Amino acid sequence: MSSAPPPSAASASGSGNVGKIRRPLTVLLLGIITLGIYFLYWYFKSFDEMKDYSGEGLGGLVGLLLAIFCAIITMFVMPAEVGNLYENDGKDKPISGMTGFWNLLPIIGSLVWLWKVQGRLNDFWESKGATS
Repeated sequence: MSSAPPPSAASASGSGNVGKIRRPLTVLLLGIITLGIYFLYWYFKSFDEMKDYSGEGLGGLVGLLLAIFCAIITMFVMPAEVGNLYENDGKDKPISGMTGFWNLLPIIGSLVWLWKVQGRLNDFWESKGATS
């Protein structure tokens, strides 16, 4: 009986495609203009890109379904997965699931959450060579 080889350092830190840089203000404005439809697309693409890059996490479809049916969970899972990208890369987590608590502040909290999550995701993708 043979066992699978241990994961290489490349697969542990991510070897998939690098995600797209998205400006938080653009995400916010498109979400408002499309009455929330762009936010669903954003959740899908962000979760999908993180899973594609790292091989870990929920992935686009599960992330989208959570955003539609149980958004409160998504508010904590999204920043946790972004933080895990950093941790798997050997860096300190700039955000974690605790970032979701920003959403408890009416209006401004959601804006801070979006800026923190998308901003740290952009920083990570830029460190991997993504450009605007």
